[in-house]
Amino acid sequence: MMKCIIIDDDYIVRKLIEGFVKKTRKLELLGSFENPVVALDKYANSDQIDLIFLDVEMPEMSGLELLENLKTEPRVIIISGKDKYAINAFDYDVTDYLLKPINYSRFYKAVERASEKSGLVARDEEPRAESKEEIFVKESSSLIRIKFDDIRFIEARENYISLQTFEKRHLIHFTMKAIEKELPEGKFIRIHRSYFVNVDRIDSITGNQINVKLKNETARLPIGKSYKENLMSKLNLMS
Repeated sequence: MMKCIIIDDDYIVRKLIEGFVKKTRKLELLGSFENPVVALDKYANSDQIDLIFLDVEMPEMSGLELLENLKTEPRVIIISGKDKYAINAFDYDVTDYLLKPINYSRFYKAVERASEKSGLVARDEEPRAESKEEIFVKESSSLIRIKFDDIRFIEARENYISLQTFEKRHLIHFTMKAIEKELPEGKFIRIHRSYFVNVDRIDSITGNQINVKLKNETARLPIGKSYKENLMSKLNLMS
């Protein structure tokens, strides 16, 4: 993740860039400054900054003058309403030069370029998979959308598995091993070689049996001996 600051005397532009930074996962905002002198006083000798979003025309000190006074060498993305400073800016080895008004697509491209040049891609966290909220299953000639939150449990049935919701059972040609890779992390737990259960949908546990309420009945699922210890460790137990 790249740690960044914003320096721009234009309040609207500064807030726009703050919003862009917050929606970009690989960026962490350390500060946002109207006054370049204040920013320089705080971060001139700091090695914790990876990236600066910097305006050129500002009172007291221009963006280019600020670059001359920096003792560290973070990546810099210039933000300006005029292109006449571009040649001089690239003399300072800036990463990119964005002309106002700025849209998010152009902003993101500049960030990607800064990330590649900084070599920070390698030290970033591994990309986290998007949280999965639903799955589409084929039934006859249709694709049916099922939210994972609606699935009470999953059961292996010979060459198929069934996805049991509150009201209905959906039978699909899939394996337990394959469906496990599709399940959102932490939501389902294996309780038996033939069952996964939605932890949030467990109503009670009696002995080696989990009870899950359905529309017209209560399903009673067996807990395998080798799975019980892991199951209990995942529950918020109060005794």
